[in-house]
Amino acid sequence: MSIFDIFDRISSDSQSARGKIEYVIAGLGNPGMQYEGTRHNAGFIAVDTLAGQLGVSIDRMKFRGKTAECTISGVRCLLLKPDTFMNLSGESVVQALDFYKIDASKLIVLYDDISLEPGRLRIRRKGSHGGHNGMRSIIELTGRDDFQRIKIGVGKKPHPDYDLAKWVLGKFSPEDKEKIKVSAENACECVKLMVQGKTDEAMNRYNS
Repeated sequence: MSIFDIFDRISSDSQSARGKIEYVIAGLGNPGMQYEGTRHNAGFIAVDTLAGQLGVSIDRMKFRGKTAECTISGVRCLLLKPDTFMNLSGESVVQALDFYKIDASKLIVLYDDISLEPGRLRIRRKGSHGGHNGMRSIIELTGRDDFQRIKIGVGKKPHPDYDLAKWVLGKFSPEDKEKIKVSAENACECVKLMVQGKTDEAMNRYNS
């Protein structure tokens, strides 16, 4: 056996050990320091929390976003933070799904929801975009709405006339920031269950 054969075998074994990516876990938000810690970046916060638990860094530029490969509950997954800005999130997500030939049913999206109070989560197997532009983009470009999602409550506007963009691009109060930290940790536990096909259990434990 030549040195090239040995190298090819080692490379093949390494790929096999890592395994095929089965799920895309996408956290939605806007890139850039000016958006860090804003309500609209709750999805980024949750996926960063998951990466921290797994000991990986979401820093590889691919699919018009930042990515990291990881293993969650024995399942190979791609963590994705689209770098497209919120309204074009679907462009990044679709590139990842197409590259790995993953059906949209193996997509989990984490994002902010103004209809839920901070600290609350809502897991859904499918649904409309509900006015969320990131979800609108994903649904339009995949042509599907039957993918799983975890909504992370960020609270409603203080009054009806308050500008929505100003609200979601605003930062959390110190009190709400602590609640979002708990939500992000709970969202991580949801993902760990969902990639095992235990979405019902995640819903029963964490839906509110």
